[in-house]
Amino acid sequence: MGWRSGEVWFDANVLWFREQPRGVGALAVAGGAIELPRFDTGLEASRRRRFVAENARKRKFATRTAPAIAVVVGSSVVLPVSALRQRGGAQDALPLPEDPPSLTFTLNSPLQLRDPSPEPQADANTADPPRIAWRTASSNGLPYAGHLHDATQLPVEGPDWVTWNPNTDSRPNLPGRLFGHERTIRTIVEVLAAYRKTHPKAPLVVVGDISFRDGGVMDQHVSHQNGLDVDLYYPRRDGWLQAPTSTAQIDRRLSQHLLDGFVAAGATMIFVGYATDLRGPREVVIPYPNHENHMHVRFRNPH
Repeated sequence: MGWRSGEVWFDANVLWFREQPRGVGALAVAGGAIELPRFDTGLEASRRRRFVAENARKRKFATRTAPAIAVVVGSSVVLPVSALRQRGGAQDALPLPEDPPSLTFTLNSPLQLRDPSPEPQADANTADPPRIAWRTASSNGLPYAGHLHDATQLPVEGPDWVTWNPNTDSRPNLPGRLFGHERTIRTIVEVLAAYRKTHPKAPLVVVGDISFRDGGVMDQHVSHQNGLDVDLYYPRRDGWLQAPTSTAQIDRRLSQHLLDGFVAAGATMIFVGYATDLRGPREVVIPYPNHENHMHVRFRNPH
């Protein structure tokens, strides 16, 4: 230790002025134990606090999540994304392809300790009707190059549906992603109500994106720009209210009935996955890539 003229150095391991020890410790020596003070203040305590804070900062930095190059399957198992793209085996057993630019999905693995029982469903006969602020909208341009004015918003939850956010793979969706032409919203509400009335024990329908309030380019989609498109996730056999992660999870009977309802309601196009085996009028029901977990329903512009 060095020193300079005019400076006074204090030992960090002794009591400073009026500081009092808040505990005692013992140091074993030959012939007995010597009681030593424990300090909560002073230079030594400050040094300890800095040491603890530095270790906490290092642990926090070391445990930060890595970029999205892996999928966490369980509490201690990580699969690289490339493993999810392997081919082979039955088509129904394959994970779903990604929807550009990116869509994450969770594997239903035995490592996930989740309750396999279906989620509780609302009673379609006793649920209150949703409160919707109806507006007279105008859908301008094309579904892939357009915008929306005076849109109506679908509530994030209703008596016959819940909503799903494809960005976070969670529900509910953000309210700002659920705007559409009032004819679009009205048709969705009516078709889902009729579907649930016919199938009262069926799971609530999981609704995805529609459009932004003013339409325009929407992340995750090329279309959905003028309030005339809506994504609806296929009902799952296990009753879970979330997007399917493989075609084996899809309840094809309920999915076909849901599709038939939108065909009857006047949908102009319904895009479905090749492996879903869903059918309808050839000019309306169109197999299309990356629609293995949801149907994309498009309506005619009322104007």
